[in-house]
Amino acid sequence: MNQKNQALQLFNDIWADFNDPNFVWQVVALAACLAIAWSVATWWRKRHEEGAGRLTDAGARLVFPLTGMLLVGAVRLALKPFVHVNLLKLALPLFGSMALVRCVVFVLRQAFPQATWLTAWERIIAAVVWGWLALYITDLAPYVIEALEQVQFSVGKQSIDLWMILHGVITVFLTVVLALWVAGLIEARLMRVAGIDSSLRIVGVRVAKALLTVLAIVTSLSLVGIDMTALSVFTGALGVGLGFGLQKIASNYVSGFIILLDRSIRIGNIVQVGGEAGQVTQITTRYTVLKHPGGTEFIVPNETLIGTTVQNQTYSDSRLRLATTIGVAYSTDLDLAMRLMVEAAAAQERVLADPGPKVFLTQFADNSINLELGFWIADPEEGRGNVVSDINLAVWRLFQQHQIQIPFPQREVRLLQGSEQA
Repeated sequence: MNQKNQALQLFNDIWADFNDPNFVWQVVALAACLAIAWSVATWWRKRHEEGAGRLTDAGARLVFPLTGMLLVGAVRLALKPFVHVNLLKLALPLFGSMALVRCVVFVLRQAFPQATWLTAWERIIAAVVWGWLALYITDLAPYVIEALEQVQFSVGKQSIDLWMILHGVITVFLTVVLALWVAGLIEARLMRVAGIDSSLRIVGVRVAKALLTVLAIVTSLSLVGIDMTALSVFTGALGVGLGFGLQKIASNYVSGFIILLDRSIRIGNIVQVGGEAGQVTQITTRYTVLKHPGGTEFIVPNETLIGTTVQNQTYSDSRLRLATTIGVAYSTDLDLAMRLMVEAAAAQERVLADPGPKVFLTQFADNSINLELGFWIADPEEGRGNVVSDINLAVWRLFQQHQIQIPFPQREVRLLQGSEQA
């Protein structure tokens, strides 16, 4: 009965203050604190609106409730010797809960930047925090906790109650979200470091996320009171599963880390695996994505890249040699034709001057003399067929100007007169 009286004491005091003429000073002081906090938040937002950092965004969201807490606390201490401050006493936890809600939602948005469900969950989180705050203010929280602890059941040798489960879920959720947020900060910092290779940066980000997530789960379970030795059965089953059913998946993950660490294949490389070829656009811990110039994307398991021969056209040098073969008539001035082919290739912007284009006489064919024009480019990711097409078109125009013929197979059909009887 005494606890129930204490639960209603704050509201009774506020109601008593409401009937007191001096209550207006509490209202005026609270309104002034709200106005000043709002002005400070507006000034902060305008001053830092050009900043794109995560800490700047966090400050913009937390400056209003934190400023309100400081002002209300200071005003409460100043007015306490003169008037009752029960309304200001109630306002302090309200500002604190607002700061907590905004902080949690901010961390969630940074941990899950692409999540669209946060709009609805922000209201749910706010409702849960404010509901628990109401239970705390009214001193009903111990009764709710005691009721939840009465619902008990056993899992093996571990005794678990409903409050432990609820407390554990919330603790694990908050610690994992905090770990993902810290991993996001580490990722943003690593991706801006130009002196580290991109593959090593990706490895660092993924290792940091994995370690922080595991550490957050283990820490939160320990805080809740769950015996970590109960997870020994799970870890043993996981090891057996990796050894049998998940062998391929584990192999792909290990192969992914090997590829990222040894940097044999990097993002942007032009590679060919069997019959599939394309530019590496993404390397994950399980697979690698190759994008063909035609737009088709191939998803290649990392184990395939480790266990088979991979043709990497840009492994140590991005320069690539291309060639096109053109046949000319036997009556052609070969020196002139070869010089025109070199000029056509050298006129293209993507063709390198060192080593420069060169023409080789490759074959005396049945209908033509075949000349091969070889040239080098430094940007194979921009496409190969387009530059070959441009050079062929330029060669065709120059041959037309200098009356150089490109022969094609011709067949003569002769009708012979038969015997007199025929």
